[in-house]
Amino acid sequence: MSLYHEAASVLDTARKKSIPLKSIIYNKKDWKSDPKTLFALSTEAAKWSEVLSEVLERSGVLKIEKQLTPTLALVLTHDLFLSKRGIALPATHGLTTSISKHKARLSAELTKARLRRGCATLEQLRAKINEHAANGAAVDGDSEGKPSSVRHPRWIRINTLKTTLEEQLKSTFADYEQVRALSKVISPSASGKRLHVDEHVPNLIAIPASTELTTSQAYKNGHLILQDKASCFPAYLLDPKAGDGDVIDACAAPGNKTTHLAAVLHDNAASAGASSGHGRSKIIACEKDATRSLTLQKMAKLADGERIIHIKAKQDFMKLDPAAKEFANVTALLLDPSCSGSGIVGRDEGGITVHLPSATATEDAVQTKAGKKRKRAGSTAKPAPAPPPPATQETVVEEEAPTTEDTEAKLQTRLANLSGFQLRLLQRAMAFPAAKRITYSTCSIHPEENEHVVVKALQSPIAAEKGWRIMRRSEQVEGMRKWHRRGWREAARSALNEDGEGSIDWNEIAEGCIRCEKGSEDGTMGFFVAGFVWDVGEMGTNGHDAHGTGTVQDDTEEEWSGFDE
Repeated sequence: MSLYHEAASVLDTARKKSIPLKSIIYNKKDWKSDPKTLFALSTEAAKWSEVLSEVLERSGVLKIEKQLTPTLALVLTHDLFLSKRGIALPATHGLTTSISKHKARLSAELTKARLRRGCATLEQLRAKINEHAANGAAVDGDSEGKPSSVRHPRWIRINTLKTTLEEQLKSTFADYEQVRALSKVISPSASGKRLHVDEHVPNLIAIPASTELTTSQAYKNGHLILQDKASCFPAYLLDPKAGDGDVIDACAAPGNKTTHLAAVLHDNAASAGASSGHGRSKIIACEKDATRSLTLQKMAKLADGERIIHIKAKQDFMKLDPAAKEFANVTALLLDPSCSGSGIVGRDEGGITVHLPSATATEDAVQTKAGKKRKRAGSTAKPAPAPPPPATQETVVEEEAPTTEDTEAKLQTRLANLSGFQLRLLQRAMAFPAAKRITYSTCSIHPEENEHVVVKALQSPIAAEKGWRIMRRSEQVEGMRKWHRRGWREAARSALNEDGEGSIDWNEIAEGCIRCEKGSEDGTMGFFVAGFVWDVGEMGTNGHDAHGTGTVQDDTEEEWSGFDE
């Protein structure tokens, strides 16, 4: 029972406050429902909301079942017809009967809605809705939704802890057409079984966004992991080698980057011929939130990363002591802290579109909305103008760009708080005595969280004392070295303080930084990543060896509650 009430609550919150579904669900700790199940239902109900709201309005169910809110009726109707297991409640439960006793009428209206959209079967309608959702277009009865020129593909990382790219190409994707150009997967006309093997990140493929793989056995077994291409950059750039030392993932949940780290470590060990598979190196995964720690544990187990990944559940990275004996062998750190999430595809400050049925909509009003300006054959008379639909007939929340000084001021305050924490996190990572490599990443497009943080970290006393510098483009792994989008030079230059002019090459910093742009022909979300290396040739400002013990301020402030990718 709680699942449907909670899903309705999530959708209502998302509509009213323009907050992303993922953030609403995973930033709250006391859901009674499984967060993954709740997220799946909320997402799918939102995707189908235009069709289902039309079905509910035409059926008149809400006029009869007064106890059902429009949102609750929406999620129940979704599972009644579109979930393989139906409504996840006993047949005698009040919520089940309130919808199922109208099944015949609802089914008839769903069939009409399907035919109005030119779909012969429900599966065809499902494919059309998935395709339009990927394009960010509407799916109305007159097919007026127009896809964008570029759409986001479905990126799939082959989990080499359990399988190989070659094995998956011969099995799961045996009947797919392999194409060399990504454009053939992300173009508006792309559909069907096409596959592109990525040229930058090993063991990564792209398929059309409308292709559903979550029901495949390979996905259920953890052989395939859905992970955006840009999200794969941090672990690949860090490139940990077996036997070189331990790795810390500072903000690990939900676990995609953590398991990717484990896979890279495993693959490097195999390439080096290490008999143990991963040498003596391990990944120390920190996650301070209890609920997200459980998600991390499940992810590590499913991916078969438990041999390599040592999870520190409910552990705040900022409270670790870099000088502690257990971290004496930590040579690399991956930092992917909370951020504004402004680069996530479809987020755009959280706006989503959810259509809700009206309890008072008349059959004529619904007919007018769905079948605009239909004429009888041979009729020459102009139809009478349709009355405007009731204000409550449909609720749509869409992205709105900041238009007031107050909104801009709030954004700047939020970015200042986020970047302040991100800088402290990076400085803490630089204090680990044996550390030689660090990657820092965000799913943000704002320079305040990206180039500005990088420059300020490099200008900090801990970086000077330890001898940290930017990982130059020429030093990066091949795929990242070839990546064409680099950091913003003006953003790097503007972040320098007066003492930094002349002492830091901001062009080198910008060239070392990596950016991804959402909505581009690259098919990625908006993303930023930079690598840092300990330069053994540098000397600390105090005259000590560049990698001496050093100190860092003990900052145990609460982490900013931003958005996690």
